[in-house]
Amino acid sequence: ARDLRAQGYPSRPVRLIAPFPPGGGVDATARVLAEHLAAPLGQPVVVENRAGAGGAIGVDSVARADPDGYSLVMVSPGNMTAGPVVRPTPYDPQSLGFVTRVVRSPLILVCRRDLPAHNLADFVRLVRSQPDAIRYASGGVGTGTHLAAELLNLRLGTRMTHVPYRGTAPALTDVIAGNVDIFFSDTSAWPMVQQGQLRLLAISSMARWSQSPDTPSIGAEVNDFDISNWYGVVAPPATPEPIRARLAEEIAKVLAKPEVIELLRRIGMEPAPQPPAEFAAFVRREIETWAAVVRAANIRAD
Repeated sequence: ARDLRAQGYPSRPVRLIAPFPPGGGVDATARVLAEHLAAPLGQPVVVENRAGAGGAIGVDSVARADPDGYSLVMVSPGNMTAGPVVRPTPYDPQSLGFVTRVVRSPLILVCRRDLPAHNLADFVRLVRSQPDAIRYASGGVGTGTHLAAELLNLRLGTRMTHVPYRGTAPALTDVIAGNVDIFFSDTSAWPMVQQGQLRLLAISSMARWSQSPDTPSIGAEVNDFDISNWYGVVAPPATPEPIRARLAEEIAKVLAKPEVIELLRRIGMEPAPQPPAEFAAFVRREIETWAAVVRAANIRAD
């Protein structure tokens, strides 16, 4: 049945929604993918930006679209796992038509240049000795950058103080200015580390990061801490399995191409494809992890 259902697909251009403004990691990843997916699919893949509500507006537009494989959306923790646990979304993330995870990267734990901690072990000692003194920035209540710091609080038994911002850029500005101490940034902060504006203490994932392979994982000092930023592709609920499987296979082939790996690494991302069922199981586990953090830290939407 599988080949029959995917036969003749696609016979017209495929839309890939990027649910954030141009210029960010989701948009950049969507554009790399769309450009290289057109040839194997034999149809253009058109990226459309539909931003708002932390990505929920773009995802919801695809959740309501026809389940024919012509409407896809690039999703991330903020609109699939971490975010919906704090702020209910109009769609149920687990009901969507899973296609594949595309990329992942660590969050990078950066601090102001003059923080008296030069490495991860120093930092853990500092936080434990001054449990209320450390101020951490986030990109907003319920964002991955907020929940990562709260997970660290839980694992260390500390009470770092939360200072929320409206997004990553203003948070980074204030860490550089020394107004807050630390921030779990996405990899967009890496150039600022290289320029000496910020100090990199650790990465959030146990997997090494190609941009800075010697940087330690938080999990090396802190038990049960292993988180990643990731982006994936989903379709509307009830999109036929053969179509999703075909897309997942073609995307995996694209992600194995050396030039695509190079383009993704430039934006700090590593290819990390998963077939539909595996990707669905991964999302389910992530939702459970973040739900536990939100309950334990008593996080409420602002």
